[in-house]
Amino acid sequence: MTSTTIENPEHKALREAVAALGKRYGRAYFTAVVRDGKHPDELWAEAGKLGYLGVNLPEAYGGGGGGIAELSIVLEELGAAGCPLLLLVVSPAICGTVISRFGTEAQKRRWLPGLADGSLRMAFGITEPDAGSNSHRITTTARRDGADWLLTGRKVFISGVDVADATLIVGRTEDARTGRLKPCLFTVPRDAQGFSHRLIPMEVEAPEKQFELVLDDVRLPADALVGDEDAGLLQLFAGLNPERIMTAAFAIGMGRYALGQAVEYARTRTVWKEPIGAHQAVAHPLAQAHIELELARLMTEKAARLYDAGDDTGAGEAANMAKYAAGEAAVKAVDQAVHTLGGNGLTTEFGLASLITGARVARIAPVSREMILNFVSHQTLGLPKSY
Repeated sequence: MTSTTIENPEHKALREAVAALGKRYGRAYFTAVVRDGKHPDELWAEAGKLGYLGVNLPEAYGGGGGGIAELSIVLEELGAAGCPLLLLVVSPAICGTVISRFGTEAQKRRWLPGLADGSLRMAFGITEPDAGSNSHRITTTARRDGADWLLTGRKVFISGVDVADATLIVGRTEDARTGRLKPCLFTVPRDAQGFSHRLIPMEVEAPEKQFELVLDDVRLPADALVGDEDAGLLQLFAGLNPERIMTAAFAIGMGRYALGQAVEYARTRTVWKEPIGAHQAVAHPLAQAHIELELARLMTEKAARLYDAGDDTGAGEAANMAKYAAGEAAVKAVDQAVHTLGGNGLTTEFGLASLITGARVARIAPVSREMILNFVSHQTLGLPKSY
């Protein structure tokens, strides 16, 4: 289902081209991949060959020279075609952005060309069993051992570790001046000794699986540290804001796909004299779902533009709002789509029922809607904290 946008000609052309790619694969391809326990390698490879995976990365390292605005278009359109690539949120958006902004020249040459063409993939590890959404409680620690680092800790709900060549891990190092722990980022190769992962069984039907990670004194060279050891939260949120924007794009694409299915069904399904879409009880909720998706899209575009312009503070507020709005809109759109189709909405033929749990993910990951409301109430409205 398409919508009118206020984008520039380049963005419109990108959207049309990615939509055409998504149409060639579609929901049938995606569900077959999930059913067979495989990964969408064919779609990933073609998207990389066409330059879509690295559209946000610097041209000097094989990327398209764009930003999160362009990458969010790619993810949204693939989602609207029924075949979203969740690793777009992680590999080029979070990891690629952090490395391109804070990595050394050697790190950029090592990772960015592969992330851009899809030949390399990176996962991102921040969530911990006892920390939840509180990044200040992260207990994965890194300590120096000569010229090396030793990294120890656990992570949970980490996407795509089984196909990733490395994982960008958020750990904490001790500040020699204050003794306090501060966040730092490390690249951990898949085959690093002491690094292991365990599959977490999930009810969500997606080719990207979730894992628990264990880091048992993983020895890393000095150049595994990405960015400045003393930069702290600045570098971390350079990855988290794109993550929220991309999650919003993921949710909007999912909502658009579900709404498109429901609108087509309501337009053609005839039980009485007129198609069911002629009845306001069916038509109005679908119209409302469309409105809410469009509003979420506008905030997502705002967040992406602010981020790409270098306004990290403004982008932080907008990215959280976009993620909140898109998650809510996606859940409502999917629910209304299933309801519109009735029993058919739960059949494998129409492929909507699996989106019920999928849409819920956009409400709770990578940060819950309640934590976003906390952010807005504290940072935007200036209300006191309760914690």
